[in-house]
Amino acid sequence: MPRSRRYKRLEKDTVNSLTHFIAQAARGAGRAVSRFFAVCDRKITIMIVPHSQDRVFNVQTNVFAIVFGAVIFCGILASFFYFNKQAISSSLEISRLTEENRDTLASLDELMDENENLLQTAKRFQSSLTQSLSLLGIAQPAGTSAGDTAGSDLSSLFSTRDIASGSLQETGDIKQLTSYLEGAIQPIEQIGRMLETQETLFSDIPSIWPLKNGVGHISMEFGQNVHPITGQWYIHKGLDFSTWRQGDPIVATANGQVVTVTYDSGFGNYVIIQHKHGFYTRYAHMSAVYVKKGQFVSQHDVIGAIGNTGLSTGPHLHYEVHIGSDVVDPAKYINVRTDQ
Repeated sequence: MPRSRRYKRLEKDTVNSLTHFIAQAARGAGRAVSRFFAVCDRKITIMIVPHSQDRVFNVQTNVFAIVFGAVIFCGILASFFYFNKQAISSSLEISRLTEENRDTLASLDELMDENENLLQTAKRFQSSLTQSLSLLGIAQPAGTSAGDTAGSDLSSLFSTRDIASGSLQETGDIKQLTSYLEGAIQPIEQIGRMLETQETLFSDIPSIWPLKNGVGHISMEFGQNVHPITGQWYIHKGLDFSTWRQGDPIVATANGQVVTVTYDSGFGNYVIIQHKHGFYTRYAHMSAVYVKKGQFVSQHDVIGAIGNTGLSTGPHLHYEVHIGSDVVDPAKYINVRTDQ
């Protein structure tokens, strides 16, 4: 038998078998569906019998209606539990958000209070800066004058509080304050440059405490006093500094040149330093002298030690400041604290 005929017969047998199988399956499915519908369509009578002598109620239905009702009931019950769970979750989330909102409002109130304090501080800063610039003769930038109520940054800052509200008010305040502080940078830098240029001047005049590290106290001030030895009234021409001990270091109060290193019966061991601008300083009753005549010293250099030499009742430093031939009160040039 030719090979092609065998292949055709095999193909025909396969198709017949597949067709037969499909037909059998379709008939089986049809019978199953018929039986299912027959079962679902099966009549069921539900009798409701009251305990009294009332008539009995009969309810006729079928299996399909009962199954369908059960499915609907289960779906409603599942939906109830699902949405109830969602409602509980939503309630918890609302409670959490309410608590966060309460905390946020408290923080906002605190921020508003701090903002108000900042504005008041800025107002005081504006007044102080205006006065300082006026004393130093520095021109103020345009719009920062204390009297310029129309164009002043801070004036605008405070006026915005009358027309703004809520977060816009605080935002506007901070922006105006930032603008003003940026404008204040320039005059403050000018003050710094001025102080830097005057640093030499401050070093050339006797402007510091004459004892190292600011120790000691003033035991006798400049002017009319009772002499501690004679008991008579006299004019004390300097300041007496005491630490109740001997040997504490004495420093030069300004840059200058040592012009006198000597001893006499009144001042004991003493040093005179000549400074610029006509200033002279005298340091008396020293127990030791660490400089020589003609030596140049700088402000803060140690020149000797406290002693009790000359006409003295105890270890102390007698310190004088002269301008030319005039004796002046040293307290006018140093930041003294008479209660030390």
